[in-house]
Amino acid sequence: MPHLFLLQKSSHKSSILIEILKYLAIVLAITALASPVKIKNTQYINSDGIDIVLSLDTSDSMRARGFNEINPNENRFDVVKELVGDFITKRVNDNIALVIFGNNSLIASTLSFDKQAQKEILDYLDIGIVGPRTALFDSLASSVKILKNSTAKSKIVILLTDGEDTSSQIPFSIALKLLKKYEIKVYTIGIQSQNEYVLNEIANQTGGKYFVANNKRDLAQIYSQIDKLEKSKIKQNKVVLKDYYYFYPLFLSIILLIIVIYLKNKE
Repeated sequence: MPHLFLLQKSSHKSSILIEILKYLAIVLAITALASPVKIKNTQYINSDGIDIVLSLDTSDSMRARGFNEINPNENRFDVVKELVGDFITKRVNDNIALVIFGNNSLIASTLSFDKQAQKEILDYLDIGIVGPRTALFDSLASSVKILKNSTAKSKIVILLTDGEDTSSQIPFSIALKLLKKYEIKVYTIGIQSQNEYVLNEIANQTGGKYFVANNKRDLAQIYSQIDKLEKSKIKQNKVVLKDYYYFYPLFLSIILLIIVIYLKNKE
C-alpha cells in the first residue's frame, strides 16, 4: 500500500486540530468562569433614614374654625391634614407611620416608605373617626408599639393635639416610661392648647421639643422646623452596575467542545 503515509498524515493533522480545539475550549471555559465584566454605571443609594410616627388628634374639638386666617371657615383638622401631607412628601428617606386618637387610639398606617399611600390614607381620616374625646396617652403607647422593634438609629413621634387627655386607659407615667425605654423622642405640638405642662413634660423627658401653634402659619413653621431638626443622617451605599460578558466565551467553549466530540467520533 504505497499511499498509506498520506492516511497517517491526515490522521496526525486531525489529532492536532482536535488538541487545539480542546485547549481553546478549556481556555474559553476558564475565561467564562472568571466572569469578565464592564462597569456600566455607579449609583449611590441613600439609607439610614428616621422612623417617624405622626400622631394626630381627631377629637371633636378639632372642628373649631378660624385657625386658618386666610380661610376662616376651614376647620383645624383640614389645616393639619394639608400640612402633614406636605411634611410626608418632604421625608423621602424616612419610614413614616400614622396614628390617630379620639376616645381611643388607632394605628392608621404602619411604618412605610410609600408616601403616596400614606397621603391617601390621610385624606380618608376625619374628625370623630375614633370618637369625640382625647386619648392622648394611649396614642403614645400606640406609637411605642410601632417603633419598639425599629432598628433605625433615630425614632421620633410628632404628637399634635388641641386638648387635654380625657379618655386614655394608660397612665401618663407608664406612657413616659415606655418612650424612655425604647429611646423614642417626642415632638409635641399644642394647637391653641392649655395643655402646656403635659406636652412640655413629654417633650423634655424624651429629648424632644414642645411647640405652640396659634394659627396655620405657626403650624407650617413648626413642621418646617422639625423637618430641619430631624434631617436624616444619610449613608450612601455604593451600587456598581455592570454588564456581564461571561456568556460569550461560555457559548464559544460549548460550540468548540461539540466540534471536538464530532471529530473524535468521526475518527
